Amino acid sequence: QVQLVESGGGSVQAGGSLRLSCSVSGSYYFRRCMGWLRQGPGKEREWVSSIGTDGSTSYVDSVKGRFTISQDNAKNTLYLQMNSLKPEDTAMYYCAATLSDCYRRDFRFWGQGTQVTVSS
Repeated sequence: QVQLVESGGGSVQAGGSLRLSCSVSGSYYFRRCMGWLRQGPGKEREWVSSIGTDGSTSYVDSVKGRFTISQDNAKNTLYLQMNSLKPEDTAMYYCAATLSDCYRRDFRFWGQGTQVTVSS
């Protein structure tokens, strides 16, 4: 099992930055791939970014060049640096983990989420 706790959300004006953190605990077996997903108001949950155990990363096209996913294994923490934020980035952001390869995006473990609100 894996436990995930997000933090770092908040309200920011368009063009601003936020860094989300996810404190991770539990079995490494289930952390083959870590990721961030989001769900905006009235929208379906959307995959945002993933990072594998080899450090390889991937992003949804809408955040490429603006968001950066990283992890500090010594601190058991996953990050999402978000720059040049846009109102359409407004969403609840979730940290997630899976024992599957990242390309599957079938995340099994989820945090409670942290709200990001971007005003124009």
